[in-house]
Amino acid sequence: MNTHLAQRPAMPTRVELYDGQLQALSGIARILSREPQFEVMLTQILAIMHNDLGLLHGMVSICDQAQGTLQIGAIHSDAQTVVHARETVRYRIGEGVLGSIVKNGSSIVLGRISSEPRFLDRLALYDLEMPFIGVPIKSQDGSIIGVLAAQPDSRPDSMMADRARFVEIIACLLSQSVHLVVNQEDGHQVKNERDELRREVRAKYGFENMVVGHTAIMRRIFDQVRRVAKWDSTVLILGESGTGKELIASAIHYNSPRAHHPLVKLNCAALPETLLESELFGHEKGAFTGAVKQRKGRFEQADGGTLFLDEIGEISPMFQAKLLRVLQEGELERVGGNQTVRVNVRIVAATNRDLESEVEKGKFREDLYYRLNVMAIRVPPLRERIADLPDLAEFLLSKIARQQGRKLTLTDSAIRLLISYRWPGNVRELENCLERSSIMSEDGTITRDVISLTGLDNDSQPLTPLPDIDLGDDAMDDRERVVAALEQAGWVQAKAARLLGMTPRQIAYRIQTLNIHMRKL
Repeated sequence: MNTHLAQRPAMPTRVELYDGQLQALSGIARILSREPQFEVMLTQILAIMHNDLGLLHGMVSICDQAQGTLQIGAIHSDAQTVVHARETVRYRIGEGVLGSIVKNGSSIVLGRISSEPRFLDRLALYDLEMPFIGVPIKSQDGSIIGVLAAQPDSRPDSMMADRARFVEIIACLLSQSVHLVVNQEDGHQVKNERDELRREVRAKYGFENMVVGHTAIMRRIFDQVRRVAKWDSTVLILGESGTGKELIASAIHYNSPRAHHPLVKLNCAALPETLLESELFGHEKGAFTGAVKQRKGRFEQADGGTLFLDEIGEISPMFQAKLLRVLQEGELERVGGNQTVRVNVRIVAATNRDLESEVEKGKFREDLYYRLNVMAIRVPPLRERIADLPDLAEFLLSKIARQQGRKLTLTDSAIRLLISYRWPGNVRELENCLERSSIMSEDGTITRDVISLTGLDNDSQPLTPLPDIDLGDDAMDDRERVVAALEQAGWVQAKAARLLGMTPRQIAYRIQTLNIHMRKL
């Protein structure tokens, strides 16, 4: 406890008190207008309170709403123990005198500290036989953002209320500065959370999660995506429904320099043409019935980032002309408006249609096709990379297992059944099949018996055996060729060796060195 109080004239008159407060206010105003650093500003103001007003050991505490605590932002003291203690001392909202001020939003004036059992004295700074004044620091909306406290250098007298009111005036002057600091700290927290979310998104759409498998065609796609992601070139993703075109679009965006800007998606087939124009270009207030206010379209929302236009082959020739202008000029007009709006957007489009054939039939504009077809990425159907199915199934099953919070496994007989199917719905159908099968599995082991394939029990959609893979394809590497031979041979090594022109000993050596997991069917 500090008993060395500053020597003050005994019992100043009210006129003397007001005159001293007025001079102090002038000094505090100069500090607030000139000192940009928050902590330095607080230190100087608390020094004026201590030296000129007899309000000793002034302390400013700041609320941390996220943690529900009050921490000391500044304190006037020469004692190093107090200076160090301020770094660790915290008060929960509602705890002690300071916490009560925050909770109740009202000042507390004590005639003698020792008479108040709530006073915690964690800093061992104040004279417990002397008065204490604590007032809330409020933001403009009335919320409590901190506390200003000090100890008068004289015992309670008729002017204690005047001193308390003056401390409240100083708290009002500090309000804006404390508010900025609180918001800055909240901004840092939001920034940290945002950066963490970005890391999670980048991990989710990282290249290693985008392409699962070892076939040459998927490695080629992996390389194309990695290369094109670095530039702003327009990308056209071609492939059947369910092959993962949207996943590739996301991977391109989140691995590009535009990753910190929006990725906006629109399924062009989901909206009629009348709504599609407003959705993409936006509209002005009163442009049509129901347009009660101005609205930015997807192009403006994606400014600086990427716009993914799925099912681009479904838009009409009339709308294709409007879209072409935006792609060529980088500018648009909202529906019902005449002001030109410039946008900086990277376009990634996708379709399951054969656009070249659509151009020949006159159903798709040739100039728009070439504007979109700067970098084309064709995603193969699952039946064309069936050698990847075991790895893909394991990847999807691990995702489902995390969602269900349990371990899931596939038996070899189940994998063999999956391999024999043609997968018209591609990867989406495979994922749905695995989720359906996991639901039917009580112990988490997915066997052949719990798998239900579309058309498996339907005579109109019989299971079709897959064609043999050309083992002489130069695009295949050694691992793919061996795996393909094993698949065709039903995972019988001797038969696979004959298909490859090898001896059983040679293929056994290849299986070991290429780290191929043998399946027992």
